[in-house]
Amino acid sequence: MGVTALIPGMTFKQLNDEAEKRWGEIWDEELSRLQIMLICKRKERKLLELHGDFIDHGQPVIGIFHRPRDEAYLLEEQGLNPKDASFQFLDLANTDLGLWMKNMVTTEGWRRTTIEIVPSPISLGIPNQRTFEKHTIVCFHHPEVTQIDRYYLPFPVESVSGKAFVSLPRRQAAELARQQAEILGVGQLKKPKPVIVEAPKATKAAKAPTRGAIDEPGAEVSMEESFIAEMIPDAIKEDNTMIPLPGQTHEEIETRHTPLPSEEDIASEMPVLEEATKSPLEIEFRELITIMLGEGIEPNDMMGDERFADISERAVATGLETWPIFLQMVAL
Repeated sequence: MGVTALIPGMTFKQLNDEAEKRWGEIWDEELSRLQIMLICKRKERKLLELHGDFIDHGQPVIGIFHRPRDEAYLLEEQGLNPKDASFQFLDLANTDLGLWMKNMVTTEGWRRTTIEIVPSPISLGIPNQRTFEKHTIVCFHHPEVTQIDRYYLPFPVESVSGKAFVSLPRRQAAELARQQAEILGVGQLKKPKPVIVEAPKATKAAKAPTRGAIDEPGAEVSMEESFIAEMIPDAIKEDNTMIPLPGQTHEEIETRHTPLPSEEDIASEMPVLEEATKSPLEIEFRELITIMLGEGIEPNDMMGDERFADISERAVATGLETWPIFLQMVAL
Protein backbone atom coordinates (compact mmCIF):
# COMPACT_ATOMS: atom_id res chain seq x y z
CA MET A 1 0.00 0.00 0.00
CA GLY A 2 1.06 3.60 -0.52
CA VAL A 3 1.58 6.37 1.99
CA THR A 4 -0.01 9.76 1.27
CA ALA A 5 1.84 12.99 2.02
CA LEU A 6 0.35 16.49 1.76
CA ILE A 7 2.53 19.23 0.25
CA PRO A 8 0.73 22.62 0.10
CA GLY A 9 1.13 25.25 -2.60
CA MET A 10 2.69 23.08 -5.31
CA THR A 11 2.29 22.42 -9.03
CA PHE A 12 3.00 19.34 -11.13
CA LYS A 13 5.93 21.14 -12.74
CA GLN A 14 7.53 21.99 -9.39
CA LEU A 15 7.17 18.47 -8.03
CA ASN A 16 8.45 16.85 -11.22
CA ASP A 17 11.48 19.15 -11.21
CA GLU A 18 12.22 18.33 -7.56
CA ALA A 19 11.16 14.66 -7.66
CA GLU A 20 14.58 12.99 -7.75
CA LYS A 21 15.85 15.21 -4.95
CA ARG A 22 12.74 14.65 -2.84
CA TRP A 23 12.25 10.92 -3.31
CA GLY A 24 15.57 9.56 -4.55
CA GLU A 25 15.53 5.99 -5.80
CA ILE A 26 11.75 5.74 -5.39
CA TRP A 27 11.42 8.08 -8.38
CA ASP A 28 12.31 6.60 -11.78
CA GLU A 29 12.69 9.48 -14.23
CA GLU A 30 13.01 7.05 -17.16
CA LEU A 31 9.43 5.78 -16.80
CA SER A 32 6.81 7.43 -18.99
CA ARG A 33 4.21 9.44 -17.08
CA LEU A 34 0.86 10.94 -18.04
CA GLN A 35 -1.71 13.34 -16.69
CA ILE A 36 -5.38 12.40 -16.33
CA MET A 37 -8.45 13.96 -14.76
CA LEU A 38 -10.85 12.50 -12.18
CA ILE A 39 -14.31 13.89 -11.42
CA CYS A 40 -15.91 12.54 -8.24
CA LYS A 41 -18.91 13.42 -6.09
CA ARG A 42 -18.06 16.33 -3.81
CA LYS A 43 -18.87 14.40 -0.63
CA GLU A 44 -16.42 11.63 -1.60
CA ARG A 45 -13.42 13.90 -2.11
CA LYS A 46 -11.77 12.70 1.13
CA LEU A 47 -11.76 9.14 -0.18
CA LEU A 48 -10.08 10.33 -3.36
CA GLU A 49 -7.42 12.26 -1.43
CA LEU A 50 -6.16 9.11 0.30
CA HIS A 51 -6.96 6.61 -2.46
CA GLY A 52 -3.27 5.73 -2.76
CA ASP A 53 -3.17 4.39 0.80
CA PHE A 54 -5.09 1.34 -0.42
CA ILE A 55 -3.27 0.80 -3.73
CA ASP A 56 -0.03 -1.11 -4.42
CA HIS A 57 1.46 1.24 -6.99
CA GLY A 58 5.08 1.44 -8.10
CA GLN A 59 5.86 5.16 -8.53
CA PRO A 60 4.80 8.36 -6.73
CA VAL A 61 1.32 9.50 -7.76
CA ILE A 62 0.63 13.24 -7.52
CA GLY A 63 -2.91 14.59 -7.23
CA ILE A 64 -3.97 18.25 -7.22
CA PHE A 65 -7.59 19.45 -6.99
CA HIS A 66 -8.90 22.44 -8.92
CA ARG A 67 -12.04 24.34 -7.98
CA PRO A 68 -13.74 26.22 -10.83
CA ARG A 69 -14.78 29.72 -9.77
CA ASP A 70 -15.15 32.25 -12.57
CA GLU A 71 -15.48 29.34 -15.01
CA ALA A 72 -18.28 27.65 -13.03
CA TYR A 73 -21.04 28.88 -15.35
CA LEU A 74 -19.30 27.19 -18.29
CA LEU A 75 -19.80 23.83 -16.55
CA GLU A 76 -23.40 24.64 -15.70
CA GLU A 77 -24.00 25.23 -19.40
CA GLN A 78 -22.96 21.59 -19.92
CA GLY A 79 -25.45 20.38 -17.31
CA LEU A 80 -23.02 19.89 -14.39
CA ASN A 81 -23.40 21.78 -11.14
CA PRO A 82 -19.78 22.33 -10.01
CA LYS A 83 -20.91 22.32 -6.38
CA ASP A 84 -21.85 18.66 -6.73
CA ALA A 85 -18.41 17.52 -7.90
CA SER A 86 -14.69 17.71 -7.15
CA PHE A 87 -12.13 17.91 -9.94
CA GLN A 88 -8.71 16.31 -9.51
CA PHE A 89 -5.75 16.15 -11.87
CA LEU A 90 -3.34 13.22 -11.49
CA ASP A 91 0.26 12.87 -12.61
CA LEU A 92 1.30 9.20 -12.54
CA ALA A 93 3.39 6.57 -14.30
CA ASN A 94 1.79 4.72 -17.22
CA THR A 95 2.40 1.42 -15.42
CA ASP A 96 0.33 2.60 -12.42
CA LEU A 97 -2.79 3.74 -14.29
CA GLY A 98 -4.46 0.33 -14.28
CA LEU A 99 -3.61 -0.29 -10.62
CA TRP A 100 -4.95 3.13 -9.59
CA MET A 101 -8.26 2.89 -11.45
CA LYS A 102 -9.04 -0.85 -11.35
CA ASN A 103 -11.33 -0.93 -8.32
CA MET A 104 -13.02 2.37 -9.19
CA VAL A 105 -13.90 1.14 -12.68
CA THR A 106 -14.77 -2.52 -11.99
CA THR A 107 -16.48 -2.10 -8.60
CA GLU A 108 -17.78 1.47 -8.46
CA GLY A 109 -18.62 1.82 -12.13
CA TRP A 110 -16.45 4.83 -12.97
CA ARG A 111 -16.50 5.65 -16.68
CA ARG A 112 -13.58 6.49 -18.92
CA THR A 113 -13.95 9.29 -21.45
CA THR A 114 -11.81 12.02 -22.98
CA ILE A 115 -12.15 15.67 -22.08
CA GLU A 116 -10.87 18.80 -23.75
CA ILE A 117 -8.85 21.21 -21.62
CA VAL A 118 -9.64 24.70 -22.86
CA PRO A 119 -8.16 28.08 -21.84
CA SER A 120 -10.57 30.20 -19.80
CA PRO A 121 -12.03 33.15 -21.73
CA ILE A 122 -9.80 36.22 -21.50
CA SER A 123 -12.93 38.27 -20.76
CA LEU A 124 -13.12 36.73 -17.28
CA GLY A 125 -10.01 38.67 -16.27
CA ILE A 126 -8.59 35.91 -14.06
CA PRO A 127 -5.32 37.00 -12.36
CA ASN A 128 -2.11 35.37 -13.67
CA GLN A 129 -4.01 33.88 -16.59
CA ARG A 130 -1.81 32.33 -19.30
CA THR A 131 -2.61 31.20 -22.79
CA PHE A 132 -1.98 27.62 -23.88
CA GLU A 133 -3.07 25.26 -26.62
CA LYS A 134 -6.27 23.38 -25.90
CA HIS A 135 -5.77 19.64 -25.78
CA THR A 136 -7.51 16.39 -24.88
CA ILE A 137 -6.73 14.17 -21.89
CA VAL A 138 -8.18 10.97 -20.43
CA CYS A 139 -10.91 11.56 -17.85
CA PHE A 140 -12.56 9.16 -15.39
CA HIS A 141 -15.79 10.27 -13.75
CA HIS A 142 -18.13 8.84 -11.14
CA PRO A 143 -21.25 7.27 -12.71
CA GLU A 144 -23.52 9.67 -10.76
CA VAL A 145 -21.67 12.77 -12.04
CA THR A 146 -22.86 14.39 -15.27
CA GLN A 147 -20.40 13.87 -18.10
CA ILE A 148 -18.87 17.00 -19.62
CA ASP A 149 -16.87 17.49 -22.82
CA ARG A 150 -14.79 20.56 -21.89
CA TYR A 151 -13.05 21.84 -18.80
CA TYR A 152 -11.72 25.39 -18.57
CA LEU A 153 -8.44 26.40 -16.93
CA PRO A 154 -6.72 29.80 -16.69
CA PHE A 155 -3.31 28.12 -17.17
CA PRO A 156 -1.87 24.73 -18.26
CA VAL A 157 -2.51 21.61 -16.19
CA GLU A 158 1.14 21.43 -15.06
CA SER A 159 0.74 24.93 -13.56
CA VAL A 160 -2.41 24.23 -11.52
CA SER A 161 -1.43 25.16 -7.95
CA GLY A 162 -2.84 23.78 -4.73
CA LYS A 163 -2.48 21.12 -2.07
CA ALA A 164 -0.60 18.23 -3.63
CA PHE A 165 -1.60 14.80 -2.35
CA VAL A 166 1.46 12.66 -3.11
CA SER A 167 1.08 8.91 -2.68
CA LEU A 168 4.50 7.33 -2.21
CA PRO A 169 4.87 3.59 -2.88
CA ARG A 170 6.54 1.10 -0.64
CA ARG A 171 9.98 -0.03 -1.82
CA GLN A 172 8.78 -3.49 -2.86
CA ALA A 173 6.05 -2.05 -5.06
CA ALA A 174 8.52 0.31 -6.71
CA GLU A 175 10.82 -2.59 -7.61
CA LEU A 176 7.87 -4.55 -9.03
CA ALA A 177 6.82 -1.61 -11.19
CA ARG A 178 10.34 -1.25 -12.59
CA GLN A 179 10.39 -4.93 -13.51
CA GLN A 180 6.98 -4.63 -15.17
CA ALA A 181 8.15 -1.59 -17.10
CA GLU A 182 11.11 -3.53 -18.48
CA ILE A 183 8.86 -6.42 -19.52
CA LEU A 184 6.23 -4.15 -21.12
CA GLY A 185 8.80 -1.83 -22.67
CA VAL A 186 7.14 1.22 -21.08
CA GLY A 187 9.98 3.64 -20.41
CA GLN A 188 13.17 1.60 -20.62
CA LEU A 189 15.37 1.83 -17.57
CA LYS A 190 18.83 3.31 -17.97
CA LYS A 191 19.91 3.66 -14.38
CA PRO A 192 22.65 1.21 -13.42
CA LYS A 193 21.75 -1.20 -10.70
CA PRO A 194 23.73 -0.77 -7.50
CA VAL A 195 26.70 -3.11 -7.13
CA ILE A 196 26.55 -5.15 -3.95
CA VAL A 197 30.00 -5.77 -2.49
CA GLU A 198 30.23 -8.58 0.02
CA ALA A 199 32.03 -7.73 3.23
CA PRO A 200 35.20 -9.76 3.92
CA LYS A 201 34.75 -12.69 6.24
CA ALA A 202 35.57 -12.02 9.86
CA THR A 203 38.94 -13.25 11.07
CA LYS A 204 39.41 -15.19 14.25
CA ALA A 205 40.85 -12.18 16.03
CA ALA A 206 38.26 -10.33 18.10
CA LYS A 207 37.41 -6.85 16.87
CA ALA A 208 35.53 -4.02 18.47
CA PRO A 209 31.93 -3.95 17.14
CA THR A 210 31.01 -1.13 14.79
CA ARG A 211 27.69 0.73 14.88
CA GLY A 212 26.56 -1.12 11.77
CA ALA A 213 27.15 -4.43 13.52
CA ILE A 214 25.07 -3.32 16.47
CA ASP A 215 22.14 -2.49 14.22
CA GLU A 216 22.11 -5.92 12.56
CA PRO A 217 19.62 -8.56 13.79
CA GLY A 218 21.10 -10.77 16.47
CA ALA A 219 23.95 -8.35 17.19
CA GLU A 220 22.41 -7.28 20.49
CA VAL A 221 22.56 -10.84 21.83
CA SER A 222 26.27 -11.26 21.12
CA MET A 223 27.02 -7.82 22.53
CA GLU A 224 25.13 -8.60 25.70
CA GLU A 225 26.93 -11.91 26.14
CA SER A 226 30.28 -10.22 25.62
CA PHE A 227 29.41 -7.53 28.15
CA ILE A 228 28.39 -10.09 30.76
CA ALA A 229 31.54 -12.15 30.18
CA GLU A 230 33.77 -9.11 30.75
CA MET A 231 31.95 -7.40 33.61
CA ILE A 232 30.68 -10.39 35.60
CA PRO A 233 33.37 -13.09 35.54
CA ASP A 234 31.98 -14.94 38.54
CA ALA A 235 29.45 -17.69 37.97
CA ILE A 236 25.85 -16.89 38.88
CA LYS A 237 23.26 -19.34 40.11
CA GLU A 238 19.63 -19.20 38.94
CA ASP A 239 18.63 -17.68 42.31
CA ASN A 240 21.12 -14.81 41.70
CA THR A 241 23.48 -15.85 44.57
CA MET A 242 27.17 -15.77 43.83
CA ILE A 243 29.41 -18.87 43.88
CA PRO A 244 32.86 -18.13 45.33
CA LEU A 245 35.81 -18.97 43.16
CA PRO A 246 38.80 -20.80 44.64
CA GLY A 247 40.45 -18.60 47.23
CA GLN A 248 37.35 -16.38 47.75
CA THR A 249 34.91 -16.24 50.65
CA HIS A 250 31.21 -15.39 50.57
CA GLU A 251 31.99 -12.12 52.40
CA GLU A 252 34.37 -11.07 49.60
CA ILE A 253 31.80 -11.89 46.96
CA GLU A 254 29.13 -9.82 48.75
CA THR A 255 31.43 -6.79 49.00
CA ARG A 256 32.40 -6.98 45.30
CA HIS A 257 28.97 -7.52 43.80
CA THR A 258 25.61 -5.86 44.32
CA PRO A 259 22.51 -8.05 44.06
CA LEU A 260 20.65 -8.01 40.74
CA PRO A 261 17.45 -5.93 40.82
CA SER A 262 14.19 -7.82 41.11
CA GLU A 263 11.34 -7.55 38.59
CA GLU A 264 9.42 -5.42 41.10
CA ASP A 265 12.34 -2.98 41.37
CA ILE A 266 12.59 -2.70 37.59
CA ALA A 267 8.84 -2.16 37.22
CA SER A 268 8.85 0.55 39.88
CA GLU A 269 11.47 2.52 37.92
CA MET A 270 9.67 2.30 34.55
CA PRO A 271 8.13 5.60 33.43
CA VAL A 272 4.35 5.74 33.42
CA LEU A 273 2.98 6.72 30.01
CA GLU A 274 -0.09 8.90 30.16
CA GLU A 275 -2.62 9.04 27.33
CA ALA A 276 -2.46 12.28 25.38
CA THR A 277 -5.21 14.68 26.36
CA LYS A 278 -7.81 15.11 23.63
CA SER A 279 -8.80 18.62 22.66
CA PRO A 280 -12.45 19.69 23.09
CA LEU A 281 -12.83 19.78 19.29
CA GLU A 282 -11.52 16.22 18.92
CA ILE A 283 -13.92 15.04 21.61
CA GLU A 284 -16.76 16.81 19.80
CA PHE A 285 -15.74 15.22 16.50
CA ARG A 286 -15.61 11.73 18.00
CA GLU A 287 -19.01 12.22 19.60
CA LEU A 288 -20.48 13.34 16.27
CA ILE A 289 -19.16 10.26 14.44
CA THR A 290 -20.56 8.04 17.20
CA ILE A 291 -23.96 9.74 16.91
CA MET A 292 -24.00 9.43 13.11
CA LEU A 293 -23.07 5.75 13.29
CA GLY A 294 -25.91 5.29 15.77
CA GLU A 295 -28.25 6.98 13.31
CA GLY A 296 -27.29 4.40 10.70
CA ILE A 297 -25.55 6.88 8.38
CA GLU A 298 -23.07 5.26 6.00
CA PRO A 299 -19.46 6.57 6.22
CA ASN A 300 -19.53 7.83 2.62
CA ASP A 301 -22.71 9.80 3.37
CA MET A 302 -21.31 11.38 6.55
CA MET A 303 -19.09 13.72 4.56
CA GLY A 304 -22.14 15.30 2.93
CA ASP A 305 -23.81 15.99 6.29
CA GLU A 306 -23.85 19.66 7.37
CA ARG A 307 -22.73 18.73 10.88
CA PHE A 308 -19.67 16.94 9.51
CA ALA A 309 -18.84 19.83 7.16
CA ASP A 310 -19.12 22.38 9.98
CA ILE A 311 -16.80 20.60 12.38
CA SER A 312 -14.35 19.76 9.57
CA GLU A 313 -13.98 23.45 8.71
CA ARG A 314 -13.34 24.32 12.35
CA ALA A 315 -10.82 21.48 12.59
CA VAL A 316 -8.87 22.79 9.58
CA ALA A 317 -8.71 26.23 11.22
CA THR A 318 -7.18 24.74 14.40
CA GLY A 319 -4.88 22.24 12.68
CA LEU A 320 -6.74 19.14 13.95
CA GLU A 321 -6.33 16.13 11.60
CA THR A 322 -9.82 14.58 11.57
CA TRP A 323 -9.31 12.13 8.71
CA PRO A 324 -7.23 9.54 10.63
CA ILE A 325 -9.77 9.71 13.47
CA PHE A 326 -12.60 9.22 11.00
CA LEU A 327 -10.94 6.19 9.39
CA GLN A 328 -10.28 4.65 12.79
CA MET A 329 -13.84 5.08 14.01
CA VAL A 330 -15.63 3.86 10.90
CA ALA A 331 -13.02 1.12 10.25
CA LEU A 332 -12.66 1.88 6.54
